[in-house]
Amino acid sequence: MRDKDRVTKKCKRYDIAGHAHELTFSCFRNRSFLSKKRTCEYLVESINKARVKHDFSLWAYVFMPDHVHLLIRPRKRDYSVSSILQSIKQPVAAKARAYLKRENPSGLKHLATGQQDRKYHFWQKGGGYDRNITRTDTLIEAVKYMHLNPVRKGLVDVPEQMYYSSAAAWASVADGPLPIDRNDWPIFH
Repeated sequence: MRDKDRVTKKCKRYDIAGHAHELTFSCFRNRSFLSKKRTCEYLVESINKARVKHDFSLWAYVFMPDHVHLLIRPRKRDYSVSSILQSIKQPVAAKARAYLKRENPSGLKHLATGQQDRKYHFWQKGGGYDRNITRTDTLIEAVKYMHLNPVRKGLVDVPEQMYYSSAAAWASVADGPLPIDRNDWPIFH
């Protein structure tokens, strides 16, 4: 959709019972807001609360400095991925803005949109990426892709070194900050 000189991407979502969703969403203007432990911890807390509120399995995740990968499967028949993402993203943005206003007001310039109605953004506007997955082989490939992303970007040598990732948990090396739901991973059924 074109709005004057801007182009806004629309993300079509398919909320279909039993489907997993590979989700990717980015920080505003692809800035590295998630390079700070503080903002990553806001995100951990927000995902945990959203898991309870919306009842979804978390099968894999990676927090990159400028974007997030999640692989989730809602457990309820009726759900909204848009609502799940809203429950995850809004609290993080609110906490980040509040922190900057209180502790580093000059840092707000990195969130500034230049618009009157919405002065600050933490997350990139638009739907991000959402792919429905129903096949186990595709799930496995999605997890591998996510876990290798920090290696491809030169952040770590092996996926298990990335703290804000489920790679170490899947390799049974260590638990990460978010527990993964192996109990309903389809390969075990």
